[in-house]
Amino acid sequence: MPSYAIPSPTATLPATPHDELDRIVERLQGAKDRFAAISIDRRIYLLEQLVDGVLEVAEDWVATAIDAKGLGAGSAACSEEWLGGPMTVLRNIRCLQKALADVRDHGAPRIPPGAIDERPDGRVTVRVFPDRFYDKILFAGFHAEVWMDRSITRENLANHQAKVYREGDRSGGVALVLGAGNVASIGPMDVLHKLFIENRVCVLKMNPVNEYLGPFLSQAMRCLVSEDWLEVVYGGADVGAHLVAHEGVDEIHITGSDATHDAIVWGVGPEQAERKAKGTPLMTKPISSELGNVTPVVVVPGRWSDAEIAFQAENVVSMVVNNASFNCNAAKLLVTSADWPQREQFLNRIKSMLAGFPPRKAYYPGARDRWSKFVEAHPKAEFLAHDDGVDVPWTFIGDLDSNAKEEVCFRREPFCGVLHEVPLRGHMAEDFLPAATQFCNEKVWGTLAISILIHPHSREAAGGEAALQRALDELRYGSIAVNTWSAIIYGLSTTTWGAFPGHPLDDIQSGQGFVHNTYMFDRPWKSVLQAPFKISPKPPWFPTHRNAHRLAEAITRFEAHPSPIKLPLIALTAALT
Repeated sequence: MPSYAIPSPTATLPATPHDELDRIVERLQGAKDRFAAISIDRRIYLLEQLVDGVLEVAEDWVATAIDAKGLGAGSAACSEEWLGGPMTVLRNIRCLQKALADVRDHGAPRIPPGAIDERPDGRVTVRVFPDRFYDKILFAGFHAEVWMDRSITRENLANHQAKVYREGDRSGGVALVLGAGNVASIGPMDVLHKLFIENRVCVLKMNPVNEYLGPFLSQAMRCLVSEDWLEVVYGGADVGAHLVAHEGVDEIHITGSDATHDAIVWGVGPEQAERKAKGTPLMTKPISSELGNVTPVVVVPGRWSDAEIAFQAENVVSMVVNNASFNCNAAKLLVTSADWPQREQFLNRIKSMLAGFPPRKAYYPGARDRWSKFVEAHPKAEFLAHDDGVDVPWTFIGDLDSNAKEEVCFRREPFCGVLHEVPLRGHMAEDFLPAATQFCNEKVWGTLAISILIHPHSREAAGGEAALQRALDELRYGSIAVNTWSAIIYGLSTTTWGAFPGHPLDDIQSGQGFVHNTYMFDRPWKSVLQAPFKISPKPPWFPTHRNAHRLAEAITRFEAHPSPIKLPLIALTAALT
């Protein structure tokens, strides 16, 4: 069952005329081989210019986004635009600089000593985070791995990194990047991946929802624009269709919905179903994609203190309210245990916390209509705020039937402020996690990301750790976060971000391919991040961190120019929760 199609928003900037698009693609075609041939030192220099460019526009970039999304200036929610915008882009750039220096000096990004391991079944894993001294301080207790395809061994791993550089690919190519309209860093980070990992120059078509960011990106990345290695263009579906069909565009990357993907690949209306049935796509260029999912949060039963209940409730709420829940990895489906004595306490704490946040501006088109479909299907849905008839009140739909075959909450991504909950049977990790794994794999739409919340005592109990490890092995998701939000995997850059491998074009679900991946692995399988069960001080992405906006800005400036002398300021700002 596909996700809901997103209505076209009203454009705020003039669409790029078709004849200008043709000239842009022609220029990029003329420059693609020149980019492919530049030295690694030149690429590192370009990345340093990008750091300066992003930092130069960061304040205005964030202020404009805050205004567009209706956030109060100086509010904790403003941290979202720092963290999901310039900070993450700067981190990505720094990771690429380090990777390219390693490629120049050693032939591939260097894997830290002792970071390569194997699962009991022989699958190779690589610890990719923390790999900087600073990250060990800023993310104490966090660690992330990239798990490899079964064809990868310890012995051949190095031969499956930095393919473009290892094979000396000088052919070049023009990639069309169809930008996302929700998170500011998605478009520029997709461009960075295409340019510096895949050797493709780019046309970045801004999504009309956040096309106001385009001028900032053009200015920040002007070292690429001036060389005809990047161009930012504007417009709706007609501009996208013109570029998709353009003979000068060699490949496509899209972050959006599967409905948009299928319209590009298979056409629209009756033609789409007919082409799928015959296996004759309308568009045959290489295409990669990240298309969202109904993001589960698996809550493993255990004995939690009141403080732990409060912290993990806030953890879940942060996954819901961030960006008004217009995130492909926003928490959407709590998978709980009907046998957990603290289930009601936990759910009530989540609902009371959500009720404490005013509804956010429904800036993403169609949010109200999508919300209505869920409420109509579930008349007992709980509104946790007054429904003003305009925006989307935080809404909770609980106690779903796990055996319902056509449950909309399992099969459709709401992409708005709705949180669902389904109870399964199981008293402890050993019997609950297998049931949760099977449920998420077989009944929940999409394979992009999932979180698991599990208490250390549950892991230490008989069979607990083994059950968790089996779940990590068996869950068919591209990103798995233990005790934290899967969005952190998106932002680390050294991890991969994308759907679980294997979706065919006619059942695309969460997409094909990976981005970020600054260790430049050829055949990654999934990324797994583990975090402490309780973190102090509060992370800056928690919406109740009263100093979050200042902390997020401080971290952004740190990522631009890391220095030990900046760490005390970050620590002090973080402590003022």
